[in-house]
Amino acid sequence: MGIHISTTRDSIGNSGGRPSPGNSALVGNVLKLLERTEYRRCETGEDLEAIYRLRYKAYRPHGFVTDSNARMVKDSLDELPNSHCFGIFIDNRLVATVRLHQIDRDNPHGPVTKGFGDVMMPLIEQGASCINPSMFAADPELNKDFRVLPYVALRLVIVGYSWFRSTYCACLIRQEHTAFYRRIFGAREMAPPRSYPPISIPLMLYGGVCAKEFGPIVTRFPFFLSTRAEQKMLFAPREPGTSTPLTVLPTAKYQLNAA
Repeated sequence: MGIHISTTRDSIGNSGGRPSPGNSALVGNVLKLLERTEYRRCETGEDLEAIYRLRYKAYRPHGFVTDSNARMVKDSLDELPNSHCFGIFIDNRLVATVRLHQIDRDNPHGPVTKGFGDVMMPLIEQGASCINPSMFAADPELNKDFRVLPYVALRLVIVGYSWFRSTYCACLIRQEHTAFYRRIFGAREMAPPRSYPPISIPLMLYGGVCAKEFGPIVTRFPFFLSTRAEQKMLFAPREPGTSTPLTVLPTAKYQLNAA
């Protein structure tokens, strides 16, 4: 929610499956930024606190959260076993963060089921699963320097789907970001806006069927490609006696070169 998303047609391309000049320029710019990017799967107190502070730094100037002496934004959903919290680093500096929940019958809790349980829980109870991105935030001091940063951050959504093979992708978004999510992720409104504390503005439920939408998306925007090794390092459960890698390098260029 703290990431500024450009929704101009030139910056995000057309809505079809074929490349366009706008897409080509965008793809090149995102791939260049990915060369400088590392993803970090954050599970320790120090890493998580840095992310909580970044959320506050991004949300507070817009009035999305109330003033806090702790200067952090976190909730109980951060502690769930199906929560995956990521820091996005460029040139070794934390510039953005995103959180993903993989929701299914065994792990039915996440932002979309908390805020729109009447819509989402019947789907989950029928055996569907959902990849649910939330808590997007970018450093407001650097946001203008990295105009394609939202694509770098939200790339993790499709990397996550590629690992989990989720049925749906659904998230809670602000009204002004609906055009971006329609054109980039094929998302559609699933329910009108509702309040979602501690966020001070109403949020909408947007989503779509992954198998239907993500194939054409990756064709148009191949920076969303990833190797199975990258997916595993970012999302696989820890094996006993091993630790999660501190940083994971994006692998889109290797998949693109191999295609």
